[in-house]
Amino acid sequence: MASRLQLPSDDSVDLVVTHSNIKSFSAQVRLSLQTMVESAKEKLWRKCGTSVDLMCLELYDDAGSKVCDLNDNLRPLGFYSPQNGYRLHIIDLDPSSVSSGGWLDDTSLVEKYKISEEAYNKLDCNFRKFKEKMISQNPPSGESKLPDGYMEDLCANIKVGDGCEVEPGGKRGVVKFVGQAEALGPGFWVGIQYDEPLGKHDGMVKGIRYFQCLPQHGAILRPDKVKVGDYPERDPFDEEEI
Repeated sequence: MASRLQLPSDDSVDLVVTHSNIKSFSAQVRLSLQTMVESAKEKLWRKCGTSVDLMCLELYDDAGSKVCDLNDNLRPLGFYSPQNGYRLHIIDLDPSSVSSGGWLDDTSLVEKYKISEEAYNKLDCNFRKFKEKMISQNPPSGESKLPDGYMEDLCANIKVGDGCEVEPGGKRGVVKFVGQAEALGPGFWVGIQYDEPLGKHDGMVKGIRYFQCLPQHGAILRPDKVKVGDYPERDPFDEEEI
């Protein structure tokens, strides 16, 4: 009669690994059924840090029911008949383990280092001093803020109802709004209703209604991107096929 220890050399199983102290720990390992329990523990030690001498292993089936304890280090894993999807549960017996008490799961248990404001200010180099130094060396430019009348002159010849073409891309449509839009930034803006669904909205931006159009037909951009004139809606069947 064949012994249960006579296993095919290429026989192996995929197992899920959990840990008694680290609730968030979960790994998958592939082990040969001929691997001795002690060798399996050495591989698991590299994954979780629990020493081989202080590690116990429990085997659970894929329904969560306990099958057995792997309590003989000199037996092959196959002796305990694990199958794909079974779970190896590591029990850490070390009372001084760094993972005991949930330290590796709950960082609120770790005492935080605190420094007083006075001690922080006395440091030769800290982030606050570094930030102040960078600001002093690279002061913010006053020119970065656009004036309220930015591009107002370019709107002189743009009126609601004008046909237009938007660059880049040559998208055509109708002007639906001309004016300031504080929610978008200082200066003047032009709202466009595209002939095709090439836009981003229906004329409402950041909760403010600037004009009304079909969904995905609206856009608001700077007037330097808009050319007004006789730009009829393109007929996609006008172009000859090449």
